[in-house]
Amino acid sequence: MKTTNYSKTYRIIHWSIALTILFMLFTIFLRLTWMNKYNMAEIIQDYLNKEGVSLTDDQTIILAKNIRRPMWNWHIYSGYVLTGLFSIRLLLPFFGKMKFQNPLTKGLTIKERIQKWTYIIFYIGIATSLITGLIIVFGPEYLEELAENIHVLALYYLIPFIVLHIIGVLIAEFTDQKNIISRIIRGSKDN
Repeated sequence: MKTTNYSKTYRIIHWSIALTILFMLFTIFLRLTWMNKYNMAEIIQDYLNKEGVSLTDDQTIILAKNIRRPMWNWHIYSGYVLTGLFSIRLLLPFFGKMKFQNPLTKGLTIKERIQKWTYIIFYIGIATSLITGLIIVFGPEYLEELAENIHVLALYYLIPFIVLHIIGVLIAEFTDQKNIISRIIRGSKDN
């Protein structure tokens, strides 16, 4: 198998997208665990009860949502950044800086075809997540619930893709693509 050399542009886009996605996943993780509105509301309610202050459950949930809103805003801001990075990623092939993943190219092995189809599916998933996220923030109210439902499904393709990607890179590193990890981090001597 031929050795792939990654240009500086490719590496910057790759790692920028990867780090942005990981940060967004971290905000989702916080929202679903420690900063879950029900957990936070319970903590707030316990404290207020000890202080002799009374709020309804709905009021406590609203307070919990307001406390975690700045953290969730970072998810939204990261979505804007990812939209920009993804747009750049899609435009770079037109400037000869990166290639499109074409699984229909003649002469590809089955492994290469599967890899390219996996990336195509990933790009479609990311585009869907970004579009639905933008609809949630800027779109008409009647589409918000549908967009949210689709947007939440991102976890079902994103996490498996990340796991498959890491496993694939490790397999490549220890088989036919020696030093692939260092090339995607530092580039080759030619770059």
